[in-house]
Amino acid sequence: MRSAAISGLFLLSAVALPLGCGDAPPASARPNVVVILADDQGWGDLSIHGNTNLSTPNIDSLARDGALFEHFYVCSVCAPTRAEFLTGRYYARGGVRGVSTGQERLNIDEHTIAQTFKAAGYATGAFGKWHNGTQHPYHPNARGFDEFYGFTEGHWGHYFDYELDHNGKLVRGEGFVIDDFTNHAIAFIEQNRDGPFFAYLPFNTPHSPMQVPDEFWERFAAKDLDKRHRDPDIEDVPKTRAALAMVENIDWNVGRVLAKLDELQLSENTIVLYFSDNGPNGWRWNDGMKGRKGSIDEGGLRVPFLIRWTGAIPAGRKVGKIAGAIDLLPTLADLAGIPVKSEKPLDGKSIKPLLLGEESDWPDRLLFSLRREQVSVRSGRFRLDAEGRLFDLEADPGQALDAAAEHAETAAELRAAAARWGAEVLPNVGPDDRPFPVGHAAMTLLPARDGVPHGGIERSARAPNCSYFTNWTSAEDAMTWDIEVAQAGDYEAQIYFAAAEAGSTVELSFNGASVSAKIDEAYDPPAYGAADDRVPRVGESLVKDFKPLSLGTISLAAGRGELKLRAEDVAGGEVAEVRYAALTRK
Repeated sequence: MRSAAISGLFLLSAVALPLGCGDAPPASARPNVVVILADDQGWGDLSIHGNTNLSTPNIDSLARDGALFEHFYVCSVCAPTRAEFLTGRYYARGGVRGVSTGQERLNIDEHTIAQTFKAAGYATGAFGKWHNGTQHPYHPNARGFDEFYGFTEGHWGHYFDYELDHNGKLVRGEGFVIDDFTNHAIAFIEQNRDGPFFAYLPFNTPHSPMQVPDEFWERFAAKDLDKRHRDPDIEDVPKTRAALAMVENIDWNVGRVLAKLDELQLSENTIVLYFSDNGPNGWRWNDGMKGRKGSIDEGGLRVPFLIRWTGAIPAGRKVGKIAGAIDLLPTLADLAGIPVKSEKPLDGKSIKPLLLGEESDWPDRLLFSLRREQVSVRSGRFRLDAEGRLFDLEADPGQALDAAAEHAETAAELRAAAARWGAEVLPNVGPDDRPFPVGHAAMTLLPARDGVPHGGIERSARAPNCSYFTNWTSAEDAMTWDIEVAQAGDYEAQIYFAAAEAGSTVELSFNGASVSAKIDEAYDPPAYGAADDRVPRVGESLVKDFKPLSLGTISLAAGRGELKLRAEDVAGGEVAEVRYAALTRK
């Protein structure tokens, strides 16, 4: 198994700038911003929320020195939450429909939080799991981030020393993935210490596969759990142990970021916030809430939210009002004193008054949640679920009793609100007909995730993310990508392949143009990843190290069509396994 390279932990102190609402302050006087986002961490996965199974002192310190929201809401799965954070708008308005095969893409006419801060003179960087589009202009470098290091897909198959994306180029990661992301974020902070900077750390743990360095796993491998799921018979205890070990690793990395801010004397002028993208990815302790990841009940949507800006946000403040990921863009822009650069109306609102204790006239509001075509609504006191049942969460936080008859007027109002909101957004979440763009950047990668297998070709795992195509055994088999070429011209065509036997000839074609080449050498490294799993994986593909093969130059006309990869002849039992097709402008 694996070990992380441990460096010291430090504490953070801070002081604040004034929070005026007039003209934007000069860039040199604006606060830095660090946003840390966990992946599949539930509300109950922090010691500050009462979970005695683990210890998260660094994350908890953000609430001790700042504010904690007791009722903060996101989406039920990953990509939608990330889109709502980026835009301040409900995800269905921005083209996001799901978590893979292109459905996770955020429409290119949506304006992101990074573009808002970049326009105000901030250096912007993202380090981790993007999950809102891979090809330019969906790539983070095209969405306002000067620097990107991480991966753009949703699931990743291995968390140690594996393939990553650095500003659009494939690179090899170093060490455990979360530690690696944090190293790059810290380097970005150091490089931009004269500020202002906006650093986004969208981590990808405790999402499966359940991998974590040895020193964290050893604390939990045989640990008795004091806190259990409300129905302990359905809890997968080994998976819970692995998830909690991964959260403690996140906490260690949060401590490293806080330490660097302190070391560089930046803590006094840096806003730091922490939240998660959905409920827990397993049945584990979550204070008795109903639902988990994938659910639009409380347990699937309510997550931690802690924010610190010492001297501006009162230390130890607890906020009972509801808020959500859609509020973060307007709030951070408001705190920084910069204008929001968006031509579209935001669904979120600035929660600065709640942070500063100025909410005496704060009105009740509704937060809407969508999962496929199901709608749930949260008010300050009630939740209307997707079946139209009403729950009084003050009296019944576990959603055990339908209170619609007792509160008939409220039930009717929330049902009507859900119907109105659904009528607005549901037309946006139908089938996704957007092609994958080619030619907006020098090189365009088209992963197997975005392609369609034909004939006997299969994916290496059920979940498309991080998968590759396999079982290519016949000249009748093919794989295709629905693409749109933005810039006509000559492109070098490549595939990233593995093949047990040499000799097959493959052809890549698009709208009448084609190029072909022979696989002239065998290259078939073993698939790996399972040896580092703390519990057996379900869904994520194992990974391989694929090799690029140049097929030659293909002349692509501008426009939309089918990019097709097929075999002209088959030598041996299988042509190849394919991870990517790549097109590079010449």
